[in-house]
Amino acid sequence: MRMDPKQRCAVIETLKVFSAKWKPCILSYLFTESKRYGELQRLIPNISRKMLTQHLKELCADGLIERKPFPTIPPKVEYVISEKGKSLQPVFRVLNTWGVNNLDNVCSTEEMIAT
Repeated sequence: MRMDPKQRCAVIETLKVFSAKWKPCILSYLFTESKRYGELQRLIPNISRKMLTQHLKELCADGLIERKPFPTIPPKVEYVISEKGKSLQPVFRVLNTWGVNNLDNVCSTEEMIAT
């Protein structure tokens, strides 16, 4: 079965949006609730500060998450999934199900991908 070139292009472009190493992990955590920078860093201990900052900026630029600053001292910023980002939840569920069913030694991340 050959895929229509337009469909193929759409799939490739979609994967580019969240195919960086840590972006799916960041999105998964934000599906459940908003998080501050430090919380994300603790939840993803192997990510560098530079990479977390870069991925957060890119996810904001792509419209998948929103940065919510609070006018407090010290300054407080939370990251929250946007409506556009929420539209990826079914995609993550399908990817998670496929991985659990087809890959050895994969644990389910269903609790991170809230329904």
